[in-house]
Amino acid sequence: MPTSAPPQNRFERRRAETRRALVRAARQILAETGETSVSIQTIAERADVGFGSFYNHFESKTELFDSAVTDALEEFGQVIDECVEGIDDPAELVAAGFRLTARMVDSHPELLRILRDRGLAHIHSDRGLAPRALRDLESGIASGRFTCGNATIALSALGGTLLSLVGLRLDRPDLDGDEAASDLAEMVLRMLGLAADDAHEVTRRPLPELAR
Repeated sequence: MPTSAPPQNRFERRRAETRRALVRAARQILAETGETSVSIQTIAERADVGFGSFYNHFESKTELFDSAVTDALEEFGQVIDECVEGIDDPAELVAAGFRLTARMVDSHPELLRILRDRGLAHIHSDRGLAPRALRDLESGIASGRFTCGNATIALSALGGTLLSLVGLRLDRPDLDGDEAASDLAEMVLRMLGLAADDAHEVTRRPLPELAR
């Protein structure tokens, strides 16, 4: 899960761990059932914390589940960041995001189920993969690598396409995920303005291994 500066004393460390436990429990529930109607008691039991601890950290279940989705999206973005470190080509960064996401269905299934079910509302979020993708789109437009004129509109197209890929991978495990992701990434790069041969070459470059 995403990390932040460590708490400075025992009380703060225990408080932070209780909050993390509640968020972990909410993430597990979202990934397993997608249900947010479970009771606070059920969440507290899953987190192995006292019922009263819940309200020390969250005002409502809605706030907790929102935090769980944000936490999952940020971890998703961090995983991709670690894999693409050192890649400078905006087109390759976009393609790698698609291709690595398809592989994460196997390596990070909890994250991908949450992304599939909750990601649409967060396509333009300031957390997770969205700001990273927007950065790469803006860089590609500024450098002339992409010919589309509006990065925010392009992000809408990319986000929707990525969510469709996640749904396809989860619903059709029999498909070749790498091939499907590369083909879809190639279509996206052509939409962004790359020539056909260029888009094909970029989406077939070697990918780094995902950490589990």
